[in-house]
Amino acid sequence: MQNPLSAFKMPDKLKNVFSIFIFIGLISFCAGLLIEPARAWHAFLTSSLFVLFISLGGVFFTSLQHVTKAGWSVNIRRLMEGFSAYLPLGALFALALLFSGDHLYSWFNKDIVADDALLQHKSAYLNWTFFLIRLLVFFAIWIFFSKKLNALSLKQDKTGEPEISNQSIPYSVAFLLLFTLSFSFFCFDALMSLEPHWFSTIFAVYNFSGLFQSFIAVLILVIIYFRRTGVLDKKIVNENHLHDLGKFLFGFTVFWAYIAFSQYMLIWYANLPEEAIYYLPRSTGAWKWVSLSLIVFKFIVPFLFLLPRWVKRDEGALIIACALLLVMQYVDLYWMVYPQLDHKRILFGWVEIGTLLGFIGLFSFSIFHFFSNHPLVPLQDPRQKESATHVVTY
Repeated sequence: MQNPLSAFKMPDKLKNVFSIFIFIGLISFCAGLLIEPARAWHAFLTSSLFVLFISLGGVFFTSLQHVTKAGWSVNIRRLMEGFSAYLPLGALFALALLFSGDHLYSWFNKDIVADDALLQHKSAYLNWTFFLIRLLVFFAIWIFFSKKLNALSLKQDKTGEPEISNQSIPYSVAFLLLFTLSFSFFCFDALMSLEPHWFSTIFAVYNFSGLFQSFIAVLILVIIYFRRTGVLDKKIVNENHLHDLGKFLFGFTVFWAYIAFSQYMLIWYANLPEEAIYYLPRSTGAWKWVSLSLIVFKFIVPFLFLLPRWVKRDEGALIIACALLLVMQYVDLYWMVYPQLDHKRILFGWVEIGTLLGFIGLFSFSIFHFFSNHPLVPLQDPRQKESATHVVTY
């Protein structure tokens, strides 16, 4: 077994797998641009948001641990911090959306805006230049705070100063406040504006529920990988940590269903044309089955599966639950993005699969590169012993 407090060295086998994924993604997207550019950009948006949300979840949860002065999570906090390593790449891919023409955002096209009174009314906000400015501001906030929190954590590894734990709190509070606003507007820009005539006041909350759920799922899988390969001593990160993360996974399964139902029910009950236009194509034809699959496999099945206590403490069971929820998170994003491209048909094939593999490869390579260069456990956090002896009694 490796020293559980030493830096992890990424195996060549993992590097090769991630590199192959990245190559497949590049070829798939480029080929898609030549054959079906609109479809390629939709695949790009869906896959890029899938991994970006997971990365943002790492910064959010890290900040939450600092603000609450949590002791139980100290030994897994470095893994959360590593998820932010993808954010600079995420910024580049978000900026790439500016060059998608009107394949994604109709309001990029001045002729379409000129013929649409509502888009003209929204043009002060929905325009290419302001979109660029907002993207730069959002990612500047996210990257700055993630770098600052990581730097303080790594500094404590070297100096052992207990006060550094308190120094992280104001940065975390500031991030959480700014994240609430920036992520909300990012969801409006990147997803809701795909159909600019439609709006929902809880759309960002809906996306946050998916973000947090998918982040927890990936964090659990990473922890299990390091435990099974002997990199993390099972006494340092034990089944009680998995149990707590499993409870988060269960809780946000319920929360996602609550927000999804709230958004749908209010729109269905009011039956206003400007709101119902979003759900009409998703409630008929082939898309009806995608909508039903979300209800069954993103709520009912994981809800029932994660109910027993033992499931949240069993690695094999958690792997199944996390894999299912990650698949359904992609389906959820796909459900939000693709009906704008085709209201009647479900388009899914090599373009979508290849592009998704590419982004998974980039995200995985970036976080494992971080893990390869830093200790996997905060070395001198004063609450490390509390985390190692963490016990869940319920």
